Amino acid sequence: MAFSAERNGDVAIVTGAAKGIGRAIAERLADAGTTVIVADVDREGGEETVSRIEESGGTAEFVRTDVSESADVAAMVEATMERHGSIDVLVNNAGGSFDDGNVADVSDETWERIIDVNLKGQFLCARETIPAMVESGGGSMVHISSINAKVGIGLASYSAAKNGIIALSRIIATQYGRHGIRSNAVCPGSIITDASSEKLTTEGPVREEWLNQYPVGRFGRPEDVAAAAFYLTSDDASFVTGTELVVDGGLSAGLDQQLETMMYDIDEPPM
Repeated sequence: MAFSAERNGDVAIVTGAAKGIGRAIAERLADAGTTVIVADVDREGGEETVSRIEESGGTAEFVRTDVSESADVAAMVEATMERHGSIDVLVNNAGGSFDDGNVADVSDETWERIIDVNLKGQFLCARETIPAMVESGGGSMVHISSINAKVGIGLASYSAAKNGIIALSRIIATQYGRHGIRSNAVCPGSIITDASSEKLTTEGPVREEWLNQYPVGRFGRPEDVAAAAFYLTSDDASFVTGTELVVDGGLSAGLDQQLETMMYDIDEPPM
């Protein structure tokens, strides 16, 4: 049996691809021959991603996009269709935790910003891409959620947003599968990037305790998530839709609540 690897002629939008997980996904898709639209608010980082892809022989272009702004998203999708004529893949990756905290400590502003970028942003990108993807004959959407959507390990606003992403992905799968669109979510564990908490990257008791929660003995790499996303966008996953692929090194197989105590001070009473 031959498995698909080449994706020549496909066009993919990857949001939040200026660095980290998004960049790794963009590079993985480009390596297989996909033309990648790098959509991000970070122009410098986005253009660096494009340069890296082009230096490796791939094809990419940067489109500055604030995924929380509907006009930006609509313009990005419209430009992609005008230039390339199709959208075969959408990877909804842009997001972040932005000074999130425990439920009693989260401000209105923090909640709204995190929901806007993580959940609203993925909704807007999906909403604008669905008609174009149907016009293109169908395609695959991959929504980057988090293991925080599956288990309670802190970050109140972020966890709520990432859980909403799973529900959104399932709804897209059920409503548009008959139109050729597959929709799945990826739930990464702790992935070490430039944006990672210092508590995870600096030697100390928190990092040691957190690392002990991973049966594989290490934190994740952006390439681990890229491999999962690539699979879900491929023909090898043609019968996979409406589900979540957990990429967490076994973290969610069993959690020690001491970890949350150390990381988020849950023993402290709300003030």
